[in-house]
Amino acid sequence: MAHRLLVRRIWTLSVKDLRCLPASTSSFSTSLRSSTTPLSLLSPKRTLPRSLPHTSRREVSFNVQDHEDFTERVINSELPVLIDFHAQWCGPCKILGPRLEKAVAKQKGKVAMAKVDIDDHTDLAIEYGVSAVPTVIAMRGGHLERVQSQRHP
Repeated sequence: MAHRLLVRRIWTLSVKDLRCLPASTSSFSTSLRSSTTPLSLLSPKRTLPRSLPHTSRREVSFNVQDHEDFTERVINSELPVLIDFHAQWCGPCKILGPRLEKAVAKQKGKVAMAKVDIDDHTDLAIEYGVSAVPTVIAMRGGHLERVQSQRHP
């Protein structure tokens, strides 16, 4: 989806740039060569549309690589960390994961999200008592936080 938005933004910029070119009865390449004033995307006369917000998935969430990485990026983290234990073959995990990432992104850097694949990191799953996936755990300052679900009437 992000790729589609990026392509759409580039396409929109390209079409707007073509509209700024001088009109000519010949082809596009000749209209570029016959232009008397060079057209620059960075000219002060033109204002470029606001760029896409810079939110990469790397800032929102990260995949845990090994136990040492987990200790460094989750347990020793200054931020609260949401830990998503998941598996590639798990259907509900594929639905929950993007929703969690979106919720964490809305926090604008106040919360981090670690993704742990239980097939690759069975030791972490056992250590934290994960018996089914998806399982989500919150950790702050190296200690597990109690997560209360909010029920809607």
